[in-house]
Amino acid sequence: MKKTPALLVLENGRFFEGTAIGAIGARSAGELVFNTAMTGYQEIITDPSYHGQIVTFTYPHIGNYGVNETDIESSSIHARGIVVSELSKVYSNNKATGSLAALLEKNQIAGIEGIDTRALVRMLRTEGAMRCVIEHGNNLDPDELTAKARAVESMEGCNLVPMVSTQTVYQFEPEPLDVKASTAPQHHIVAVDFGIKRNIMRRLYHHGCRITVVPWTTTLDDIRALSPDGVFLSNGPGDPAAVHHGIELVRRLLGTLPMFGVCLGHQLMALAVGGQTYKLKFGHRGGNHPVKNLRTGQVEITSQNHGFAVNMESLPAGVEVTHINLNDNTCAGIEIMGKNAFAVQYHPEAGPGPRDSDYLFEQFAARIAAH
Repeated sequence: MKKTPALLVLENGRFFEGTAIGAIGARSAGELVFNTAMTGYQEIITDPSYHGQIVTFTYPHIGNYGVNETDIESSSIHARGIVVSELSKVYSNNKATGSLAALLEKNQIAGIEGIDTRALVRMLRTEGAMRCVIEHGNNLDPDELTAKARAVESMEGCNLVPMVSTQTVYQFEPEPLDVKASTAPQHHIVAVDFGIKRNIMRRLYHHGCRITVVPWTTTLDDIRALSPDGVFLSNGPGDPAAVHHGIELVRRLLGTLPMFGVCLGHQLMALAVGGQTYKLKFGHRGGNHPVKNLRTGQVEITSQNHGFAVNMESLPAGVEVTHINLNDNTCAGIEIMGKNAFAVQYHPEAGPGPRDSDYLFEQFAARIAAH
């Protein structure tokens, strides 16, 4: 079978020649980032937090266990494209219902394989995440594509939450293959959807929470009308400082109900009390990031996916930093003292530890019960 050539072109003018994968002939454009996880490619590309980004997988062999109906984090693929060293031509797993290649093609997602992903990641680590385009075909002009890469919208100042949040209020309903709750749901929580992952809802449900998911544009009155016992702030894509409605909503909610935030929810909570966020050079994306709990001294192995972080120096009095990322000492968790609100920068539902961070869901449920 004849292969279609492809080019990955970065905004700095560098380009990589490879072979087209996914939807042949489609074009991908976005911020190029990398993920160091060895497994979980289906969860990664369906994570709404990757909206607007093209993902480079550092693990050299992607697609070897196929895809299935359960390892998804949302209803669609949110990554705009993928970059791999090699896309597996065959797959083998008892849960598999198809190939990664077919899934990409079905969702009109373009990608490229056969490039030196090690050299590419070294460049991103040195120069930072960059805008890029992936184009398929013959006689492609790198200079023309460089101009297109430079025209891609910058992630800084970009609010992507409207692209991924639900438009309607709905109740989370666990599917037959989902993890069952240890007990019947005892607490009713509202989850504000900034780009929520399905597995977060599975873990909340497992810990006894009945979940009403609301759009990111919801108001304080809307939430009060639902009479929840607690509020969860989800993950999501883009620049947290640009999510103005979310920041104001969290500011008004603080102190009214127990609140737990993850990833973008963590950043919004910090911004709501007057803190600041900043863009990381190349972000944290992978399944082996060590985080230290400053209260217990224990180290958790965590899954992370974010390009922005909370500036610890900007946090006002009354905000305690509870966790730090041991790779670079960035803020990985906070608590708003006296407001019954806490948050972490990583993903406790992903469980690479495998359950190092599951206590956070237990803590949230306990705070609701005590409220």
